[in-house]
Amino acid sequence: MIKSIRAKLFMFITLLLICFISLLWILNSMYLEKYYINKKKNILTQNANTIVSMYKGNISDIQNELDRTANITGSNIDIRDKNGKIIYMSARRPPEEKNSNNSSQQKPPPDKPHNLDDYDTKAKEYPVGKIHFENRMDVQMKIEFLTLVVKLSNGDVMATRVPLVSIKESVDIANRFVIIIGSIIIFLGSIGAYLFSRKFTKPILEVNNIARNMAKFDFSQKCSISGNDEIGQLGQSVNYLSEELDTAITELNEKNQKLEEDIEKERKIDEMRKEFISSVSHELRTPLSLIQGYAEGLISNVNESEEDRNFYCDVIMQETIKMNKLVRDLLNLSQIESGYFQIDKSEFDIIHLINYVLTKYKSIFTEKNVKVETELFGETCIVYGDMVRIEQVLTNYINNAINHVDENRIIKITSSIDSDKVRVNVFNTGKHIPEDSLKKLWNSFYKVDKARTRAYGGYGLGLSIVKAIQDLHKSAYGVENINHGVNFWFEINKVKDINNNN
Repeated sequence: MIKSIRAKLFMFITLLLICFISLLWILNSMYLEKYYINKKKNILTQNANTIVSMYKGNISDIQNELDRTANITGSNIDIRDKNGKIIYMSARRPPEEKNSNNSSQQKPPPDKPHNLDDYDTKAKEYPVGKIHFENRMDVQMKIEFLTLVVKLSNGDVMATRVPLVSIKESVDIANRFVIIIGSIIIFLGSIGAYLFSRKFTKPILEVNNIARNMAKFDFSQKCSISGNDEIGQLGQSVNYLSEELDTAITELNEKNQKLEEDIEKERKIDEMRKEFISSVSHELRTPLSLIQGYAEGLISNVNESEEDRNFYCDVIMQETIKMNKLVRDLLNLSQIESGYFQIDKSEFDIIHLINYVLTKYKSIFTEKNVKVETELFGETCIVYGDMVRIEQVLTNYINNAINHVDENRIIKITSSIDSDKVRVNVFNTGKHIPEDSLKKLWNSFYKVDKARTRAYGGYGLGLSIVKAIQDLHKSAYGVENINHGVNFWFEINKVKDINNNN
């Protein structure tokens, strides 16, 4: 406890009070009496100068002033003429005194008259108005006096006496008063020092407690210190530091968590990439072998019939188309990962684009016996985006629908307008996608049913390319399981009608 700042502050203030009181008592004991005597001399000198200026040789003229001065200063005043005879005396009896500065001087015999020579042999030599101070002893009363002696204008001598014992008693009383008041001040000061040190250290202890909690990553507590002084500013700084650390650590934890997720994602992507490379190498070997075999057959003219040669050419073309699609997807994937995947926006008719794509796929729908239904909003709808990339999105959705349509063989394409967005839906009847795979569909190389995708030549790249295109357009996209099938959708910005704006 003695090491605490509260105890140190309390002890310092208490000791400081004791030192001040002790110093005051010492100074009083050493210098107060001298100071008091000097002040008394000044007062006696001023009054003596006043009397000297007023006295013209007639005591009755200054009787009242002499009495007033004696009462005010607490002194005894007597005036003797040139022969030593007392002509004025404020006391009840004449003093019997000797100069305490010269102990060898004896008082005159009682039967001897008090003349000037007996009273003060040097007084007659004093210049008129010159003030002299002496310490004299009243032999009878045994009291030491501070005596002022001055020669008046007509040669009379005035002596003003102040007992020194009263000065010493005043000094002793003042010292005792200092001790009593000092003790009270020390007692009350100690209580005040304790209360002040407690109040002073309370916010410091609060800051210390909050700092300890901050060290434990607990930022819930805040300093309740008020005021604009240094401690108040410290409390505000601690609160600010707590908030900043809380924000920084929260962000750091979020970034660490995201980093872990990214690492895990990269790990999975790496695994899928390895699987993809293995699958692609297998898929490439097959068409390359077929192309090589049928091309060699054509060169060797194995079959001379026109029908067989056409069949050979058709196989080569189909395998080439598959390889071209794979290479195109790989190129798009490379652009996405390198950050060079760009879009070129312009205004175009989304309804016309949908009809155009459906026309291209008409033969495929017929070949696979797929029934296509459409519910498009209006005959035209002008949107703003990259038409080539949006066609790619639509194509990937339609290919995905064709590959996963069930025995009902229904694909439905619809469009709707919501505020400034146009939404396009591509629905196919079929099995629902597992809930845990809905978000993973947009990852590169991800395939829900690997055996099935291998059957139709899918590589798990189409939807990741859709995601990249929509992200560049800053438009939404998604997939949902609905009644009897699965619905893929995307949005694109609609161009506002100029007539409506007016």
